[in-house]
Amino acid sequence: MVPDQRIHERPAASADWLRAARVARRLSVVTLVWLGVESTLGLAAGLAAHSVALIGWALSALVEAAASLIVLWRFTGARTLSPGAESTARKAIALSFWLLAPYLVVHVAYDLGEGHRATPTVLGIVVTTCSLVGMPALGIVKRRLGRRLVSAATSGEGTQNLICGAMAAGVLAGLWLNTLGWWWVDPAVALMLAAVAVREGTRAWRGHICSH
Repeated sequence: MVPDQRIHERPAASADWLRAARVARRLSVVTLVWLGVESTLGLAAGLAAHSVALIGWALSALVEAAASLIVLWRFTGARTLSPGAESTARKAIALSFWLLAPYLVVHVAYDLGEGHRATPTVLGIVVTTCSLVGMPALGIVKRRLGRRLVSAATSGEGTQNLICGAMAAGVLAGLWLNTLGWWWVDPAVALMLAAVAVREGTRAWRGHICSH
């Protein structure tokens, strides 16, 4: 990531730039469909398994969906070439990161207080494995598009997809380690993800664009 690289200029309306904007818009639509299925199945599995990390991961899919909607809004109609729309979208992406952190902290506190312990679930394992495979690919493509478009909003959406893949890996590890009696891994993963969400929200607000 390149610090303090921010959106201040109107993007050039070249044919290549406009093609990249259309690709970003289409990928956001694909992501919305994916996340709708992922969130529904993940919540069902998390509630059945009493897994705060799995539930948090599933709810983060709703936050990612908000990010995809923001990017879709950003590159639709006259807003496509609007620097003001980019600034608004970038800040909205940051807020979408910050929505997740408080929920995760509160839910961890509640589950620990109630003595809930995560249990392995086949559905949860299948859904998170699919996300672990697919989301990083989407994230990498979107971050590259963010650089081409000089769009921190697009880069931020891609970062959320990468975080989703990392979260899926953490949830899978937590579910497996819980079978060994390491029940604390699940809430620890959830708290770590809350910290990541706050950090990435701050970076998005400041307009950081991924350099790799």
